[in-house]
Amino acid sequence: MAPGKALEFYQEANDWFCNAGLPSDIMIIIDKVNFHLHKFPLSSRCGKIDKLIKETQNTDIITLEDIPVLVYCLAEYLEMFDEYGDDNLLARADTYFHKNVVKNWKDCMVALQSCDTFTTQADNLQIISKCLNAVSMMACTDPSLFGWPMMMYGRLQSPGGSILWNGINTGARIRSSESDWWFEDVSYLSVPLFVRLMKMMEARGIPPEKLTGAIMYYCRKYLHGLGRWKSGQQQTAKARSIASLSMKPAIVDQRVLLESIVKLLPEKKGKSFCRFLLGLLRVALILGVNDKCQDSLEKKIGMQLELATLDALLIPTYSNSDTLYNSDCVERIINHFLNSEKTATPFSPPSIASEVTPSSLPLKKVSKLVDNYMAEVASDVNLKPEKIRSLAEALPESSRSLNDGLYRALDLYFKAHPWLHEKEKEDLCNIINYQKLSIDACAHASQNDRLPLRVHLQNQNQPPLMASQIVQRDGWVTIVRENQVMKVSMERLRSRVGELEQEFNRMKEEVKRNFWEM
Repeated sequence: MAPGKALEFYQEANDWFCNAGLPSDIMIIIDKVNFHLHKFPLSSRCGKIDKLIKETQNTDIITLEDIPVLVYCLAEYLEMFDEYGDDNLLARADTYFHKNVVKNWKDCMVALQSCDTFTTQADNLQIISKCLNAVSMMACTDPSLFGWPMMMYGRLQSPGGSILWNGINTGARIRSSESDWWFEDVSYLSVPLFVRLMKMMEARGIPPEKLTGAIMYYCRKYLHGLGRWKSGQQQTAKARSIASLSMKPAIVDQRVLLESIVKLLPEKKGKSFCRFLLGLLRVALILGVNDKCQDSLEKKIGMQLELATLDALLIPTYSNSDTLYNSDCVERIINHFLNSEKTATPFSPPSIASEVTPSSLPLKKVSKLVDNYMAEVASDVNLKPEKIRSLAEALPESSRSLNDGLYRALDLYFKAHPWLHEKEKEDLCNIINYQKLSIDACAHASQNDRLPLRVHLQNQNQPPLMASQIVQRDGWVTIVRENQVMKVSMERLRSRVGELEQEFNRMKEEVKRNFWEM
């Protein structure tokens, strides 16, 4: 064969042949495909094949298993070191990798996805760590400072603003002005590589809200069960980049994803973030994640329970249970809330900054949320009195300035459970602090037939000072005559306000008349 002449290969059935003009003296089998080649050029450049030829002197057939596809990994696998020839494949691959791949965003992303099949070899060559390091550096740098993304994507930009690939308008848009421009591309990585990238970015000092945004984006893409619980905002579809056009969506085990991602989530606060966590918890319960993952989610939600909404907290029971809602889970979240530190740092990504509510009187907010939750689940005919009592007593008595919400929840529970014994009703009624009922709630209770002892007005003559007292009897209360007095006083007050308004209007008319007469 003449020096420098390129070899050509041709295929016949399951065999490949070289047109070198010399008969083949060795057959290499790769994935059940036969390559008819020549020993000398192979053994002179490939250490692995040279050793195999020497070990199998009695045969001209060599089988190679688990061949990597990346040229860099392949060169290392075949031991194509410089000792087997100057400027051998491994040295050339290494030079190309450092001069081109790690300096180009798209090539880094494609290389990372290609490493999934041969992670061990790619790790040994530090391909993964170097690509992750390069990606994390580019992600935390303003692309406009270095003329990116044209350098990043290695392609030209069309006059219309989209990226050109070999002169073809791909439709992919340049998004250098957006801080989350890299979310879409990194979402194509496998779970292990994505987790490693997030950890490296965290070590590099990328703001937690950016990392959390990337995690939320990744979860929305692969955890289809999130649905409308993924956040308080509508998911914004992002234009595909030139990098993502060269990649395939990762094959993700949803349970593995959840159990891996939860470890990366910060212990921060935010309305949309809290809703997202509650969505993750729903999916976690459906997938049956391990106890550590579920407990971690419940703790993170508990830290910001005052920011939760009622609809997000109404978590259905996905296991074999008679009840409609997972009240056990909610009770654990309440306990985590009570045990959480009071100095949790607010979390407010720019995209949801307007939603974050200052943490003022969180205990009062949670008590109102829990009362509303009990009112919603009260209609479940399989909900036991012990559970409704446990939920009611989960918060300290001081958390409720008024007990109207608690009274309403119990009233709805009695309505849905008319078969309860008087003693069970009395035990539940004893939870209420009747001195914290509003006038309207007291009036309603006095006429409520569902209560164990009907609340009625006491008609006996009482000394004036006794008229403001609430007398407890048999686990319930009798509201004394002051309610009637207060009702009459309120009517008189409303009448007096009406008279004052009329007097005020007359005075205005008189002032106007005097003004025009002057």
